[in-house]
Amino acid sequence: MLSEKSTATVRATLPAVGAAIGDITELFYGKLFAAHPELIRDLFNRGNQNAGLQKQALAGSIAAFATHLVDHPDARPDVMLGRIAHKHASLGVTREQYPVVHKYLFEAIVEILEDAVTPEVAEAWDEVYWLMANALITIEERLYAEQQVLAGDVWREWTVAARVEETADCTTFHLTPADGAPAPGFKPGQYVSVQVELADGARQIRQYSLSSAPGSPVRSITVKRVHGPAATGPDGEVSNHLHARVRTGDTLRVSTPYGDLVLQETTAPVVLASAGIGCTPMLSMLEHLADTGHAAPVTVLHADRSPADHALRTDHRALTHKLPDASAHFWYEADAEPGDHDGLLDLTEIPVAPDTKAYLCGPLPFMRAARQQLIAKGVAPADIHYEVFGPDLWLASA
Repeated sequence: MLSEKSTATVRATLPAVGAAIGDITELFYGKLFAAHPELIRDLFNRGNQNAGLQKQALAGSIAAFATHLVDHPDARPDVMLGRIAHKHASLGVTREQYPVVHKYLFEAIVEILEDAVTPEVAEAWDEVYWLMANALITIEERLYAEQQVLAGDVWREWTVAARVEETADCTTFHLTPADGAPAPGFKPGQYVSVQVELADGARQIRQYSLSSAPGSPVRSITVKRVHGPAATGPDGEVSNHLHARVRTGDTLRVSTPYGDLVLQETTAPVVLASAGIGCTPMLSMLEHLADTGHAAPVTVLHADRSPADHALRTDHRALTHKLPDASAHFWYEADAEPGDHDGLLDLTEIPVAPDTKAYLCGPLPFMRAARQQLIAKGVAPADIHYEVFGPDLWLASA
């Protein structure tokens, strides 16, 4: 809870800080990486940094947290904090890194806002930072304890047991622990981080959803090769490395599983909606529902460019058919086959059962459209859950 004095100061200065937060975060990252080049080499996503996405995500989270403290002084934005904490835990972030971030962030604030940063303003925003930081530290250390690992010690070697080319740009890697020890448990919908050493010596990290069910002895990730022009930036460093260089029998450095978008145990109807490679966590959820004999209606929705681009399309249909009351509906922008739909997701003719719990994963425009249509169908907003691949810009751009 923010102190009364700091609340008044933050409320008064939030417009100025919010207007400058983009410049502040850009300067912050420049200072941080100049002092600690190992962070941009081995921890932060260089592609997101180059595209400016990480800066937008940091700016959005700080502004959203401060606004919440002012507008809702007796509550914490736990959904946002939990999402950030899961991502941090998958990267092995520890409490010792928070003072480093604090140092360069506040240097940037002072340089950008200059004389506006009085001692009182600095004290108030320092309180905001440590409220957010300490909340994240607490959640992250709980997540480490739940996985029975020391804080930050999330990495182990996994062997590529098989490699399957799903589409021209999507490949599934089936993984088993290299040491033969049991694989750690996970919840359907969670992801792992994968760290690879690139040609320049950088050890870059990316997150990939586990597309297999929790009960499987083999862990599976399906990796979409990122092409620069389509992503408004350079080619994806890690995805292209995995596609070009990693073969059956090779080892990968993989984290313990994390992620807050998980399938809740329920007897209610379920909707699983995805677009593109967003189908991967939905496949894990779908397989789990099939394995546990979920009896209520399950509606599978997926949108893609074409059937040829739809990774795991056969599994999507086969797992749906395993359930006693389930249906699959696919939309394609081109080359739709008989029984499929042309164009973008359109739920006008799709029945949605009362009390449905919905899970969404895909590009933000898709998820906004799907959420709006599900609400129009009577799904409660509180029962619609989503996952964003990459920096979470939902709050900043919703």
